[in-house]
Amino acid sequence: MSSWQSVFHPTLFTNKVALVTGGGSGIGRAISKELASLGATVVIASRDREKCLQAAREINDEITLCCSRHGRKLEDRGRVVVGPSTSIRDEEEVQNLIHHTIEKYKSLNLLVNNAGGQFVCAAEELSSKGFQAVVQTNLTGTFHVCRAAYEQYMRDHGGNIVNITLGNRNGMPNMIHSGAARAGIENMTITLSQEWMESGVRINCVRPGIVWTDSGFENYGPAGDLFVEKILPSLPAKRFASPEEISSAVCWLLSEGSSYVTGSVVSVDGGSAFHFLPLIDIEDTNHLPVYGVLPRKAKL
Repeated sequence: MSSWQSVFHPTLFTNKVALVTGGGSGIGRAISKELASLGATVVIASRDREKCLQAAREINDEITLCCSRHGRKLEDRGRVVVGPSTSIRDEEEVQNLIHHTIEKYKSLNLLVNNAGGQFVCAAEELSSKGFQAVVQTNLTGTFHVCRAAYEQYMRDHGGNIVNITLGNRNGMPNMIHSGAARAGIENMTITLSQEWMESGVRINCVRPGIVWTDSGFENYGPAGDLFVEKILPSLPAKRFASPEEISSAVCWLLSEGSSYVTGSVVSVDGGSAFHFLPLIDIEDTNHLPVYGVLPRKAKL
C-alpha cells in the first residue's frame, strides 16, 4: 500500500463524477486514484472488467489507509467504482457506458480518455489491419467517448475533458500507427475546444513522455528492455516519469485552476520533446543525396 498523497487540496473534486477509460492499470489507475483521493466518484472502465474490479478494491483501500495516516476525514474521500465492460472501438458499448454513468451517478463532470494501446513494429512490417486496429482504438475510440459524453451530458451542463496522448513531437519510429493516431487526437482536441466552448466544455491533452509502469513495460516484452537500454541514457532528466507525475497534470487541467486553458497540449516529458531520442540505429554513411556543394568536413 502506497503512502503517496496528492499535492492538491483533498476536497478539490468533492461531488464531482469522473470517468476514466482504461482506469484499471498504469497511468489510468494513477489518475483514478488521485481523482478519488480528491473527493471524486470515479468510474473506471475497460474491456477487462475483472481487472477494473480488482483495481477499484485496491485503490479504495489505499485511499482509506492514506486518510488514516494523514489525519484526513474519511467522509472527504471519494471512491472508485466500475462501469460495464467497454471496448472504446465499439460505439454502442461506449454509449452504454456513458448512459450507465449518468443514470447511476447523476452527472458526468470530468472525463479522461486514457484507454488505448499499441505494439512495437517497423513501418515496412506493419500490416494495414494492424495499423487500422491501433488507429481505431486510439483515435476513433477517443472520438466515440468524447462525442457520447458531450451528447448525453456535457452539451447541457458543461464539463472538462483530458485526452492522454504520447510524446510524438519527434515522430515515433517503430510505432507509426500510434504516433499517427495520437497526433490526430491532439488536432481533434483543438477542434472540439472551439466547437464546444459555447457549452462550457474545456478539452485539453496531456502528452506524457516515457512513463515507468510495470504493466506497460511488461506489455512491450523484450522491446521494453530496448527502451531502457537505448532511450534512458539519452533523456535529459536521466529517468522515466512516474504515473503520478502524469496524473497531477491531468488533475490540474480538470480543475478550476486551469479555467482559461482549452485546446492545449501539456507535455510531461522532462524536456525530452526537445531532445533527439535514438529509437533506431542509423549507420554512419551518407543516406541522402546532396543538392549543391557540401564541404568534405560536413560529411561522414
